[in-house]
Amino acid sequence: MKNANVALLQLCSGEHVRDNLAQIEQQIKQLKPGVKLVMTPENALLFADSATYRKYAEKHNDGPLQEGIRELARRYGVWLLVGSLPMLSQDMEGRITSSSVLFDDQGELQARYDKLHLFDVDIPDSHGHYLESDTYQHGQHVVVADTPVGKLGMTICYDLRFPGLFQALRAKGAELISLPAAFTRHTGLAHWEILLRARAIENQCFLLAPAQVGRHDATRRTWGHTMAVDAWGNILAKNPDAVSALSVQVDLSGLQSMREKMPVMQHNRFQPMLVNPSIKSEE
Repeated sequence: MKNANVALLQLCSGEHVRDNLAQIEQQIKQLKPGVKLVMTPENALLFADSATYRKYAEKHNDGPLQEGIRELARRYGVWLLVGSLPMLSQDMEGRITSSSVLFDDQGELQARYDKLHLFDVDIPDSHGHYLESDTYQHGQHVVVADTPVGKLGMTICYDLRFPGLFQALRAKGAELISLPAAFTRHTGLAHWEILLRARAIENQCFLLAPAQVGRHDATRRTWGHTMAVDAWGNILAKNPDAVSALSVQVDLSGLQSMREKMPVMQHNRFQPMLVNPSIKSEE
């Protein structure tokens, strides 16, 4: 078996940034040589309330949260994706976005994706009412980035329920798609694995989903089950509930052949389109 080239970190993040960074570094330290790309879950650096997110929101490519990740990427020589952190909006002054950022192994920012779909729902759990739009502005861009492992489409958590986004990423050349998450236990039990495998199969892309797990405060509990799914829908690896890294080998060698034998993109009579004309594509 080839050495793993991707690591998905499963975290139990809280409101203390220093502790969260230490948790990330501890997992990276334990990785075997050969890992090129490391991914963290949604809210990896800060899992807190709305006021705290606003307090910590950073400018694009500038600020202590990003500098902490930048330093880890340089120190350990890996590309490092932060599942999400609060960032100042590039499109609407005074608003913030929930943003996934990708740094290369030299600590240079290579891509930023602002979450398009905000989790405004009622769930029968101890937290009950979730309203991300109270804190965040919707993103405005679809993002695909080049990485040492392949062309990466970027999404975050609740995006998983919107297949049009994944079709748009595939149309832009994505070979693998990141889905950093903090799924609730209630929704995770019902839908997490099913939706991950469906998005992988539909779009013939690898789905890489690092997740939060455990209890984060008095009311917030997350499902965990960090997972890597190949482009045929096979589960390559799963971490149900341990706070630890999941390492996998992402092998794209057979991807083009599979897509040619079953050319679903060419057969699709509903071509990927985004209803909101303000949403743009980035590569």
